[in-house]
Amino acid sequence: MTRDEIISRVSEKIRVLRAEVGYTQDKMADIIGISKKTLVQIEKGRAQAGWSTVVAIAALFRETETIQFLFGNEPLEVLETIAHEGTDYRKEKTLGGKVWWREVSRVGGFVMQQNILSQHYRILDQDDFRIFSSFEEKETMERLEEIAAEALKG
Repeated sequence: MTRDEIISRVSEKIRVLRAEVGYTQDKMADIIGISKKTLVQIEKGRAQAGWSTVVAIAALFRETETIQFLFGNEPLEVLETIAHEGTDYRKEKTLGGKVWWREVSRVGGFVMQQNILSQHYRILDQDDFRIFSSFEEKETMERLEEIAAEALKG
């Protein structure tokens, strides 16, 4: 999934999301930080949301059915993966991938998983901390092998 694909998906669902939360166009525009005119243009398909608007929507409405349908139960992880382009930018405790994830590989106590909705990959350590994520399977597999090798040395 690319940044443009995410922008397109959220733009297409913004009206559904607004209806789900029960907001008027005025209220929704105010909450996500855009003008009502811009919101109307997005809802009518005449414009797309900007990246910062998409991030705000995903963050503010991450527990709604609409956002979870688009990204799974961890929408911010999907956006972080896109924004940071697969770098090891931080460790974050996860729930271990029991619902939205399938295991791809396990090496030396580390597990590589793929999100069934967004299709992005991540590597978790033994305590379910996310230590890497990317949309590239090969890159993630290579990083898994590197991490496992480093752990054996260290």
